[in-house]
This record gives sequence, structure tokens and C-alpha cells, in this order.
Amino acid sequence: MTTPDIAARRALVACAALMVGALTLTACGGDAGAGNDGKGGDSPKTSTAKIAISAKDGSTGASINATGVKVSDGKLTEVKMTVAGSGQAVPGAISADGHTWKPERQLERGTKYEINATAKDPEGRTAAANSIFTTVSSANSFIGTYTPDNGATVGVGMPVSFTFDKSITDKKAVQSHITVNTSSGQQVVGHWFGDRRLDFRPQEYWKAGSKVTMNIDLDGVQGAQGVYGVQKKTVSFTVGRSQVSTVDANTQTMTVVRDGQTIKSVPISAGSPEHTTYNGQMVISEKFTQTRMNGSTVGFGGEYDIPDVPHAMRLTTSGTFIHGNYWYNKGNPPFGRSGTSHGCVGLADVQGAQGATSAKWFYDNTLIGDVVIVKNSPDTTVAPDNGLNGWNMQWSAWTAGSAV
Repeated sequence: MTTPDIAARRALVACAALMVGALTLTACGGDAGAGNDGKGGDSPKTSTAKIAISAKDGSTGASINATGVKVSDGKLTEVKMTVAGSGQAVPGAISADGHTWKPERQLERGTKYEINATAKDPEGRTAAANSIFTTVSSANSFIGTYTPDNGATVGVGMPVSFTFDKSITDKKAVQSHITVNTSSGQQVVGHWFGDRRLDFRPQEYWKAGSKVTMNIDLDGVQGAQGVYGVQKKTVSFTVGRSQVSTVDANTQTMTVVRDGQTIKSVPISAGSPEHTTYNGQMVISEKFTQTRMNGSTVGFGGEYDIPDVPHAMRLTTSGTFIHGNYWYNKGNPPFGRSGTSHGCVGLADVQGAQGATSAKWFYDNTLIGDVVIVKNSPDTTVAPDNGLNGWNMQWSAWTAGSAV
């Protein structure tokens, strides 16, 4: 017979045994969240491939040049980039080693894009990443248009000239991210004209036959408060033979010197006594087989409007050209005798720009960047920033205008 006290004691012993068993099972089983060495476990291992998208998800102000995808410990298998919203595909390519992807073209400013990327690690396990981001807006970025163009062959007077679409307040930051070097070893220094134009040149004209390379590394550079650069490229050009032509307003002649040798003396007609031609060194910045010249665009009212001026080459921004003249008085040609223009340098020519004339010869034998020097005119010396004419500034003043 079991008494109530004996039954209670047996129940307590049974409970204690169960508790010990439960504790033993817990100790043997371990914590399910603790590190599993993978031996005999059912949990799959994750991919070791790590995908990095340069533009972070949700970011704004992303680069239009440096956007891309990289992977470590694996290879990319697919990258899809689209314009967010429209779904327009952005072409790109995975590198031969499978480690990187880049778009084929520069991205647009102020545009939202989406990138979805997948990769596999050496064990074949897949990893994925995505990002939706917006590139830097036009309002928050600046660009610089520049001359000369990549691959051009230019005359010895051609400076490197940048014109920025926004005012630059941190000139040092911008200038220090543009470097200009020449195979001739000449020192090249930048000079700021105001807050939107930056020119580079050596102390003397470029050496004939040299190669000039400019590295533009402005992407992400802050040019002003909240305004960043977007350009990143390398541009190179070649300096051709040396040609410097000197116009003497006293004798109304132009002497063309190439590589130190006089090759031609050309009669010209410079500015009239009422409309004189600037003195100084002027660089030819544009060439037109024919162009319209309207006096009202350069402050001369309706004094002239010629729709087909032949063989016109620009010397200044303000409107000075060296060009052909077919409307001269045939009974009393001014060339080599008197100045009759509104400040330009005129050469004998025919309408239509087809004849074997002095103007055509000079046009055909001229490069963008060649120098035309005017002397003995009663006018002042052309301003250094009126065209590409910084050669009219003393070297000490030029270097003083550098921000670095």
C-alpha cells in the first residue's frame, strides 16, 4: 500500500529525472543559431562572390563617367542597366576576365538609372545586387568646352582653351585637375580670364612637330558651391609646321614665314583710317570657305552685309578676320596700297571662292592655330582674351593669373 507521502516523493523523483534528461538533451544539441561547421548539417552555404556597384542604391549626384560594377571572389554572369521608369536599356559589356562591367557610353546628367547584377563564386553559387540611383544634375554640375579637338593638327600659336558653362569659384581645384604636357618639354602654365575661361600655353610658341596631351580629370571636382565637374578624358593634338605671317599696315603687305623661311609676300588691304586694325599677335581660330559678314553684329550698323565672304579666317572674338575681298574697286585695287576695310585684313579674291587668288593660296596654306601678327597700325594692341590671343600678355603676367 502506497501512502500519499510516498506517492508524492516518487512523483518528485520522476520530475527531477525528466528535468535532468531535458538538460542533457539541450547540452548535447547545442544552440541552433551557433556556428555550424557544415559537417552533416542541412544549412546551404552562401556565395562568396561580392558584387560592388559604384553608384550606391538611392544615391543622387552619381558620376556620369565612373559608374560600373565590380566583383571579387567570383565572376559576373549578367548585368542589366536601364533608365529607371522607361526601361530603356543601357548597353554595356562584361570584361574578358568577368570581374568588371561598364556602360559603353557616358551617362546622361540628371537621369535615374537601375542596375541589376548577378555573379557566381568558384563553387557556382549565385550572388546578386542592385542599385537605383540618379546622376548629377545639370544644375549641380559644370562642363568645359575646349579647343583644340582630340587628334587635331594645329599651328604653333594654338593655346589650350577651356570655357566653362558655370562660374568657377574654386579655380585652384579645377586647374589642378587639368594638366597639359608637351613632348618638347616646354613648361605649360594656365591663366584664368575671369571665372569661366582657362587657357594654357608655354612661354614661347609650341615647338613645331611636338605632341601636346591634356588630361582632364574633373569628374567629381567641386568648382563652386554645390557644383561638380563631370568630365574625365585624355585629349592630344599635334603641332604642325611653324607658320607666322606678319602684316605691315604701313606697306599694306603680309610676309609669310614658314619654319624660319619667307615663302611668300602678299599684298593686303588692312583697316581704313576710320576703322583701323588691331596690332599684335592673333591666332587663327576658325576657317570658313565662305561666310556671311553683317556689320550690325559687330557694332557697325548697316554699313555692310555680305552673304558670301570667301576664305574667311577668324582672328578675334570681336569680329576681326583675314579674308578674301571680291567687291573691291577693280579700277583701283587697294591691295598693297591702302587700307579700306572695317578693321579686317583683306586679300584679293573672287566671288564663289574658286579662283587661284592670293586669298585662296593663304587659306589653303593655313592651319587653325597659325599666327598672324599686325604691326604699324594706329590702333591699340588686341586684348589677350579677345580670341585666342594670350601671346600678347607678358609671361610674368600670364603666370600671375594661374591658380596653382
